[in-house]
Amino acid sequence: MNLSRTAMSTENKLEKAKELAAFQAVDDHVKDNQVVGIGSGITVKYAVKRIAERVQSENLKLICIPTSFQAKSLILENNLQLSDLDTHTKIDVTIDGCDECDKELNLIKGGGGCQLQEKIVASATEKLIIIADQTKDSTYLGEKWKKGIPLEVSQFGWRVVVDKLNRAGTLLLGYDSDKLAQIRLAEKKMGPVVTDTGNFIVDFKIENLFQSPESLHSPKSLEASLKTIPGILESGLFIGMAHQIYFGREDGTVTSRFPETDS
Repeated sequence: MNLSRTAMSTENKLEKAKELAAFQAVDDHVKDNQVVGIGSGITVKYAVKRIAERVQSENLKLICIPTSFQAKSLILENNLQLSDLDTHTKIDVTIDGCDECDKELNLIKGGGGCQLQEKIVASATEKLIIIADQTKDSTYLGEKWKKGIPLEVSQFGWRVVVDKLNRAGTLLLGYDSDKLAQIRLAEKKMGPVVTDTGNFIVDFKIENLFQSPESLHSPKSLEASLKTIPGILESGLFIGMAHQIYFGREDGTVTSRFPETDS
């Protein structure tokens, strides 16, 4: 019972941390007359909550662009103005979450399976602002996030893609395995997860690939290599895209970080 209470207390603190990070990010970056991108994931619901509060109290005029069906539902549920990229091709600020963030603000995203749409919205955005709790803060990608890099893959030929990834992974990591790349299966139905755009998700495990500073591989070089494989429509590596990240912490504080720059 005590262990259960401790786990629940920790979970509650992390949820509060997410909310604090989301509120701070929205207060710092969302202004009147903006086009705002709305990301996907659990943490983003707190950002939408705060945006709705400010629209109500400050009479802000905002246009919201969703990255997923979930994001669209949040926008509509909170009575915010919904639009799309066909109408607004330039976005002032996007608030989104991540699965992991390294010291240079490179991200792993797509644990929820929306990386293609999220990256398109991010690419159209002047400022990509990331919100997360402290558990997503890592020195290098793959340090804490052990589920692999989510890849959005065409249904046609997905097995070919998986075979190519396993061969590439063997070369990258130095040991033979046919399980480095695996299609993500749904939990409450038979078959694979299908994204909003009708594609499959393949998780590509790269544990410890970026651990050593002397490594010949970097998130940027891996991203470039992945894009050469036909059938991979988008990866969950978001390299050099984030403008700032906010980490909510269990002690009730919020810290933020910008990308490191050469002095």
